[in-house]
Amino acid sequence: MKPFLLLSTRDHEGAAEGEYASFLAFTGLPAERLHRIRLVCEPDADVELGRYAGVLLGGSPFNSSDPLEAKSAVQVAVEARLRQLLDTIVADDLPFLGACYGVGTLGVHAGGVVDRTYAEPISAVRVTLTDAAAVDPICADLPSSFDAYVGHKEAVRELPPGAVLLASSADCPVQMFRLKRNLYATQFHPELDAAALAQRIDVYKYEGYFPPETAEDLKREIAAADVEASHAVLRRFAEHYG
Repeated sequence: MKPFLLLSTRDHEGAAEGEYASFLAFTGLPAERLHRIRLVCEPDADVELGRYAGVLLGGSPFNSSDPLEAKSAVQVAVEARLRQLLDTIVADDLPFLGACYGVGTLGVHAGGVVDRTYAEPISAVRVTLTDAAAVDPICADLPSSFDAYVGHKEAVRELPPGAVLLASSADCPVQMFRLKRNLYATQFHPELDAAALAQRIDVYKYEGYFPPETAEDLKREIAAADVEASHAVLRRFAEHYG
């Protein structure tokens, strides 16, 4: 069986390792079947997409919608590499699932509008599936609504042409969409449980996602949420394409 590929854009070592552990846990894949490339460390890494059953893209400290002059040289290099990879992934309809930063990256690449209109603070939100999700192979067996973790400064305001909306929340109309048959993106984090999100809160405490003095309160709030159903998105993706 082919392995999957996780593309990581996190420069913080702890956050990058925690992200990989989370994707392992909730895809259900063994380590030998989930390869990882940290694009912040090796943006020019040779990637043979044909080796992989599917590609996963995790979250990021980057924002796709930031003006070019506000982006670091590392972000510019990473996003240029992602565009190159997505050129092939989208053209060939290769199985892809992007989480959080992935929704912005795929959305922008495919012609959607991504901006800060529908930002959401770190929290657990109620995600509701659309009628289209009922016949989608990844979403069909999920509950019609479930809680999931979010925390983002940007979101899709206008879907890319041809995209199918699969899920929404009260304050963010695009929580999940599909392009073609095999290209998926979620605004919510299907890879996060409470412990992993608590780690992110510590890592990004001073990055503008929340007032730093509220960090411990946030950890208590997220710990009370049941987001187990959201993890099924990753598991179903790995099973369907594995």
